[in-house]
Amino acid sequence: MASSELFSNPDVPVVDALIGLGFANPFGDEHHALQQEVFGGAAAFRGPLAIRDARQALRDRIRPLLYGARDSLTRGVSVSAQDLERYSGLVLCQLFFRYAAQFEDVVNAVMDGESSSDMTFELYQAFKADASHFLEVGRDVGLRSEELPHLFALFFQLIRAFIWIDRTIVGSSESTRRYRERVWESVFTHDMRRYRRRLFDRMAEIPTLITGPSGSGKELVARAIGLSRYIPFDPRRRRFVRPFDEGFQSVNLSALTETLLESELFGHQRGAFTGATSDHEGYFERAGTLGSVFLDEIGEVTEAIQVKLLRILQNRTFQRLGSSKTLRFNGKFIVATNRDLVREMDAGRFREDFYYRLCADQIVTPSLSEQIKSSASTLEELVSFIAVNLVGIEDSRQLCEETLHWIQSHLGQDYEWPGNVRELEQCVRNILIRKEYIPARRQAGEQFGTLDSVLRKSTLSLDDLTSRYITHVYMREGSYEGAGRLLDMDRRTVKARVDQALLERLQISG
Repeated sequence: MASSELFSNPDVPVVDALIGLGFANPFGDEHHALQQEVFGGAAAFRGPLAIRDARQALRDRIRPLLYGARDSLTRGVSVSAQDLERYSGLVLCQLFFRYAAQFEDVVNAVMDGESSSDMTFELYQAFKADASHFLEVGRDVGLRSEELPHLFALFFQLIRAFIWIDRTIVGSSESTRRYRERVWESVFTHDMRRYRRRLFDRMAEIPTLITGPSGSGKELVARAIGLSRYIPFDPRRRRFVRPFDEGFQSVNLSALTETLLESELFGHQRGAFTGATSDHEGYFERAGTLGSVFLDEIGEVTEAIQVKLLRILQNRTFQRLGSSKTLRFNGKFIVATNRDLVREMDAGRFREDFYYRLCADQIVTPSLSEQIKSSASTLEELVSFIAVNLVGIEDSRQLCEETLHWIQSHLGQDYEWPGNVRELEQCVRNILIRKEYIPARRQAGEQFGTLDSVLRKSTLSLDDLTSRYITHVYMREGSYEGAGRLLDMDRRTVKARVDQALLERLQISG
């Protein structure tokens, strides 16, 4: 172990662990191991970013080490570059844990409905004074006062990201923990030090592709990533340069016709087409430089739309319909699909050049069945979370117990949850209203039986039977385009033949 003039030899590994903890992924295994080292093997907290007691414990651990080192530096003790790096690392950790609770209060207030548009951050003055106390030691410690607004913005981003990810992805299973870890990396990469130095304002250059089964929460994860972006802080105005809860634009690509989709994505000029009576900003314009655009069902778009989206990814430029003016999009590009895009490429339905622009950062949302199999407590945790959102904390326990009892008694622990978390949400709602839940596929099975049984017993006309089949295919595929490809039908024909009454029953249950 290298000798140190600032820290005693027994303290050096603790100092290094504390600094490592400040830069580690809070959802990763390394974070837990470092906590154990800092607290001497005592029970570690689930995550110091989340629990105020943990943050206070870390501040108490850092304080004597930091103040002792500061005293040595102000006395002019000759120290190594490694010790100066350790000192600056402790300063960063102390500042973060000192102000994390106040950042958390701001985020919670906005999540409870308060607008962030007019927020000023007077606490920056206290932050700056605290930082100056540790930086003004008569020598360069690797941190400069000009960097303080950036650190303030970065610390606030860390808290926002943790809250969004922790509250979006619920459950204690190993698959869920790994899922959170990967989402965190989509925001900060695996190397927080490099992110702080170089990447904080460049992550928009890397699109994020989210894949996974329908109903597994891809849009929620996209929102967590989009709203966790770095936003610069203006110290003169004591404000962030844009509201931190704005700038996330979401569009379901399969829900719009191609013409309307182009207008919504890229905007249009007045007179661009019949009905275009005024200029219209598209999603890419509205998101802005620090915003994000989430494109759901990316596997459903035509090649013509793929080409235009590829241009934005490559050149960051686009044009409104009916305009020759080139506009730029410098925001974050997030897309999602439940399709196997490699298979879609092999079938000639998805462009390879477009795919390889999208796949640098991929997240796979685990199915609900996978999460439950990984940890028996996951189902109860998710039901409790859904119940709280439905009826509030006071009444959630009873609803949770009723739901779990119904699931155990009528569905069993091996039920696969084909509709994933979306289906579980409908299950809780059904039990809240009628105290029962019968899955759509079970309803269909009880009503129709096997296909052979249907054909033997049915008195349906060919049109009715065809309409029911098309409805089930559409429900499973999730889009008119997807169902049309499978059925070898035009999307408009699929839409016209869907049995809306049957579709409504299937959607309510699944």
